[in-house]
Amino acid sequence: MGQATEVKLYTREGAYIPRVAAVHDLCGYGKCSLGVAIPVLSAAGCDVCPVPTGLFSSHTAFPGWYMHDTTEILPDYLNAWKGIDVEIDAVYSGFLGAPEQVDIIRGIYETYPNALRVVDPVMADHGKVYPTYTPELCQAMADLAADADILTPNLTEAAIILGEPIGDAWGGVNISDDEAKRLVDALLEKGAKNVILKGIQRGDGLIRNFVAGRDFEMFEASNEFVPYMLHGTGDLYCSALLAAVMAGRTMAEAVRFAGDLTHDAMLVSAQQPAFKDRGVSFEPLLGRVSALLA
Repeated sequence: MGQATEVKLYTREGAYIPRVAAVHDLCGYGKCSLGVAIPVLSAAGCDVCPVPTGLFSSHTAFPGWYMHDTTEILPDYLNAWKGIDVEIDAVYSGFLGAPEQVDIIRGIYETYPNALRVVDPVMADHGKVYPTYTPELCQAMADLAADADILTPNLTEAAIILGEPIGDAWGGVNISDDEAKRLVDALLEKGAKNVILKGIQRGDGLIRNFVAGRDFEMFEASNEFVPYMLHGTGDLYCSALLAAVMAGRTMAEAVRFAGDLTHDAMLVSAQQPAFKDRGVSFEPLLGRVSALLA
């Protein structure tokens, strides 16, 4: 096996602008999903082609949120792309609205077989499944995870994908290096080619991500633990990771860039009013994403 410092999943060629199909929901208030993916990937010189899996008035931590499920329109939406010869270099999926949307994503994979497949299995955190996720949708997401070139679960999502109890042994945030390796190896064995297991906390002032691939050994990437939760940080992390990958950076560089950017965006967010509700504020840092192309 090689090192993650040597592994690149995408080679940027000349002035070519890669296209990314971003299969996420669109959230009106409380920055997350497409509201994060579009600006971050655009700053990295990508042409972002949204595929909205649902329309939300706000993220679901707010009371009285509204959701419109877009499943019914997606086949016609994507068939129209075929008629105008849209080419896609990466398929990046996150929050899904219904189990049938996994079949739709598989259809995108079939249409664009050479596209990089990035799955952020957004469905749970800290031992709790998100309110719109049924057991059927969780199982469909677990099946999709097996097809990923890059898979970015937190611990709760890893347990769901592997069919293990959610959080029984580790409370959702704290596991040993050996247990992290067991989970990452199991996710690789299930089919994912590269795995980033996110968000391990041990009360020592750090937050750890464990990273491994079929072509490199597991390593740890850590950042200072910021003691508050913000909506959209997972979307920012994966979008920044993909931004670095599509800029031609190695997996090691991409993982560290995503961790640093997310950490620093959380510090920026704390300077905003009602920051714990409004979501992660990353806008002042987009210049750092653009600098990936330098």
